[in-house]
Amino acid sequence: MLSDLTDSDLTDEELRGVALILLAAGLDTTANMLALGTFALLRNPAQLAALRSDPALADQAVEELLRYLSVAKQFMRTALEDVELGGQTITAGSAVILSFHTANRDPGRFPDPHTLDLGRKDGGHLAFGHGIHQCLGQQLARVELRVALPALVNRFPTLRLAVPADEIPLRPETADIYGVKSLPVTWDA
Repeated sequence: MLSDLTDSDLTDEELRGVALILLAAGLDTTANMLALGTFALLRNPAQLAALRSDPALADQAVEELLRYLSVAKQFMRTALEDVELGGQTITAGSAVILSFHTANRDPGRFPDPHTLDLGRKDGGHLAFGHGIHQCLGQQLARVELRVALPALVNRFPTLRLAVPADEIPLRPETADIYGVKSLPVTWDA
């Protein structure tokens, strides 16, 4: 992507800015998604076994993990004009906080939303935002996850948590990006 952009009409300063956003913003979120995805799979052995037994499930698994985990929890936006939403008027200039995690767990949209189900076929999660604010690096993140998660779980077939799941330290709720502070794992040689 960056190579293609060097042939664009972007200035060197603009190109550096795009590169910084794509690399820096994508690193923290994708690294946390890999760790959280691994944690979620290790806590759900049937789902982990399904991914190990069917490599074709990787695309669907990534989308379900993105829905289930939502590393970017919320964003604030400002209404540019009066809008009616759910019977409520949001006036121009009002701040609106969008909770991706809550939207991705909406029982009106996702059956049994608090269950990790790699067989779930209905996409439409908001892990990468929506509309003009959708994440520019979402396709790169998806590719990284589609390659890394199956490779990890297949390379280490006995991978398991080294401590009880409730001892895994999570980032505080106030953190911009949700994730684990550390993920102690072990496996058989």
